[in-house]
Amino acid sequence: MKRKLKRIFLVLLIAFALIQFIRPAKNLGNAEATTDIFHAVMVPDSVKGILKMSCYDCHSNSTRYPWYAEVAPASWLLASHVKNGKKELNFTEFSQLSPRRMKSKLKSIAEQVQKGEMPLKSYTLIHKNAVLTEAQVRTIKAWADAATQELNAKNQ
Repeated sequence: MKRKLKRIFLVLLIAFALIQFIRPAKNLGNAEATTDIFHAVMVPDSVKGILKMSCYDCHSNSTRYPWYAEVAPASWLLASHVKNGKKELNFTEFSQLSPRRMKSKLKSIAEQVQKGEMPLKSYTLIHKNAVLTEAQVRTIKAWADAATQELNAKNQ
């Protein structure tokens, strides 16, 4: 029985070592491009700081990776979160959206932050500084509403 357990442990150890060679691509582009949200609507520094701290890792073309991003299968999970986050909303490419789509995304940002759906609990569990305070939620909501009005004024 002891020998069988050693063999199972050895197989698992070898499998763990081998999966380390399967590495997903990293999201290491430029977070602030000419297509960034900052070029599409007015973003005060207070909001910019909140977005960069709580949103940009999953919703931009640049992610700050923690140490465990080098270890599979955690690296795979992180890559999946970033891919899905960018698919839903990418602040780096925000200004390429149509005005209608921009307004829809701004409304969604406000709603999801107010409901506590964003940032994800799995993200804030590890990144405590990304947890939004009530004041920050109100700030983002007010900014998203003002940015929507700005887009409405531009497109009349």
